[in-house]
Amino acid sequence: MSTPFATRNKCEPSDIELHEGRFSGDEVFSIVIPTWNNLDFLKLCVRSIRRNSAFPHQIVLHVNDGSDGTAEWAAAEGLSFSRTSRNVGVCFAVNAARPLVRTDYVLYMNDDMYVCPGWDAALKEEIDACGTRFFYFSATMIEPYPTNSTPVIGARDFGTTVATFDEERLLREFATFPKEDWSGATRPPNIVHRDVWDLIGGYSVEFSPGMYSDPDFSMKLWQAGVRLFKGVARSRVYHFVSKSVGRIEPNDGRRQFLRKWGMAPSTFYRFFLHKGGPFSGPLPDPPLEGALRRRLLKDRLSGLL
Repeated sequence: MSTPFATRNKCEPSDIELHEGRFSGDEVFSIVIPTWNNLDFLKLCVRSIRRNSAFPHQIVLHVNDGSDGTAEWAAAEGLSFSRTSRNVGVCFAVNAARPLVRTDYVLYMNDDMYVCPGWDAALKEEIDACGTRFFYFSATMIEPYPTNSTPVIGARDFGTTVATFDEERLLREFATFPKEDWSGATRPPNIVHRDVWDLIGGYSVEFSPGMYSDPDFSMKLWQAGVRLFKGVARSRVYHFVSKSVGRIEPNDGRRQFLRKWGMAPSTFYRFFLHKGGPFSGPLPDPPLEGALRRRLLKDRLSGLL
C-alpha cells in the first residue's frame, strides 16, 4: 500500500538538525543548496562557487539523509547545514535551512550546478541597480541537451557526469553563447531578499517533494506585489540536469497549482510572467479580457475534472 501524500512527506521539527558553519560577515549571498546523497556533484558545485565567484558567499546546505558522508564533509568544510534523517524533498529542505541564513539575500541553487565566472557579480549589479527589495532574479542555465525552454541555453554538452565534465572547455566558451536578458524568472539559481522570502513564507510544503514549487513560489511573489522578474543573461551556470528527480515519487504539481491558483502554470507563465521573452522592465498586470479570460475559463473547467 502506498503511503498517503501528507505522511510520506512529513517533516517533524524534532528531526531537523541545525549546524552552524564558519561566517565572517563579509559574505554577500546565502546560497541554499538542498542535497540528497549526491556528494560528488555537491563537491563540484561548492568548488565552482569558491573558484568562480567575485565575492565571498555563505553556503548553506540541507542534507537529506546524508548516509553517503555529506554531513561529515560539510562539517569538515565549515559549511552551515540543516539535516533530516530522510529525504523530505526540496520545499521542506530550503525552509529548514532558512534559520541558518546570515546575509540579506537568499539564493536557491541545485547541487547539480556549476557556476561560471562572473555569475554573482552580474546578479549583484542587478540588485544594486533595481532600487527595491521586491525583485526576483534568476541566473541563466546552460544545459547539455536540446531544449524548448527559451530561458535555457541548450545543446551545449560539457558532460553529464562529474567524470565526463569538461570544466576547462566550459570556462573557455560559456560567455560566447548569445543570450539576452529574459522575462519571467522562475527557476534556480534564483535570488530574493530575505525579507521577501519571509513575507511569502518560503517554498510551499504542500508541493513536496517539489514538482511545480518553482511557479508556485513565483506566484506567491506576484501576489506580494513583485513585478520585477528578470533572467540575467550574464549570470551563467552549467546544469547537469535533474540528477535526483528519477529517485523520487513526484507530486502532481500541475494539478495542485491549478487548484490552488485557479489557472494552469502555463497560463501564469504566458500571460503574467511572459516567461522566456525579451526582458522589458517590470511586468504589468494583464487585463482580464480576451485570450486570458478564455484561457482561465478553460483552466478552471479542466480543474473540475
